[in-house]
Amino acid sequence: SAELCLLPALAALLPPLPGPGPAEVGLGTLPTELRAAVRELVGDLDSLFTALGLREESFAVGSLSRVVAAELASYAPARNRRRTATNKASVIFVDRTLDLAGAVGHHGDNLAEKILSVLPKLPGHKTDVMVNMVELTALQTTDETCSIIAPGCLAQPNDPSAKALWESFMNLKQKEAVMEARRHLVEAASRENLPIKMSMGRVTPEQLSSYIQLFRNNLKALENHCGLLQLVLATVQTLKHPQTSKWDNFLAFERLLLQTIGESEMPNVLNQLLQMIKSYNKRTKDDYACEDFLVLLIYIYSVVGEIKCGKEMDTAEEEVKKALVKAICDEPELSPLLQKIT
Repeated sequence: SAELCLLPALAALLPPLPGPGPAEVGLGTLPTELRAAVRELVGDLDSLFTALGLREESFAVGSLSRVVAAELASYAPARNRRRTATNKASVIFVDRTLDLAGAVGHHGDNLAEKILSVLPKLPGHKTDVMVNMVELTALQTTDETCSIIAPGCLAQPNDPSAKALWESFMNLKQKEAVMEARRHLVEAASRENLPIKMSMGRVTPEQLSSYIQLFRNNLKALENHCGLLQLVLATVQTLKHPQTSKWDNFLAFERLLLQTIGESEMPNVLNQLLQMIKSYNKRTKDDYACEDFLVLLIYIYSVVGEIKCGKEMDTAEEEVKKALVKAICDEPELSPLLQKIT
């Protein structure tokens, strides 16, 4: 049978449950909004399984997942579907709050994840991004948010070359994926008889941009390889994005933390973090902002395991709290996330 892993992804389903302990939790104990969200999710899942002709067997990891699985099991339309469906499937529901480290961590050397994290979201979409297409036009502008030209995106189902390149972005290390982008671009330019000079060695964003420029004044070549060009532009814009270097800093900090956490006490880790917290007027572009520290704190507390309480720990936590509150108060303008938290 097929195995289908579903992580409850609705934002309303992510916070820890209030009130009773896990053994007592049922749909009736949830707040009204969360109850409505669970019912909506169950209805959506039933529609999906109906379209796939599935007769599911549900498993749950976590208290909220047990609520969702129980609701799906007792949902009348789902019971009717299971009596007639021919395809079997195992469905595993997992509470995302059981793995906060996975949600806030920066996982390895993956170009696809970096593109999805640093480029702005495509309006109306959750899993695609806007690719600035101005570079393929004669328009001269320094405005990065220029909206005259419609944005590109990552989904290119009708372009085999672009689909193959996106697979490379997901499965290869960044260095190899960027080399694949150059190879696909050179092959496309050669097929269009564009005057491209293949160079060996390290691939730079500037080099990819110079190759892209060759397509700019050739409408036929643009049309033939538009999907590929959008993915390579996404690569260039990601490699040049200031958030990319911060991503690498996050990854280095997380790896260092995992190496030293067994030897260092939690107060020592917090004291290291304390030295990095800076107010707005003292930060450079390479320093962490307030949201970054919240992400790091979630990661730290998620991976350290059992924490020994005591005076030293209390003091370290209080110092970090004070520094964070001061940094947040010194922000000239709070981000939407910080506004929501405060």
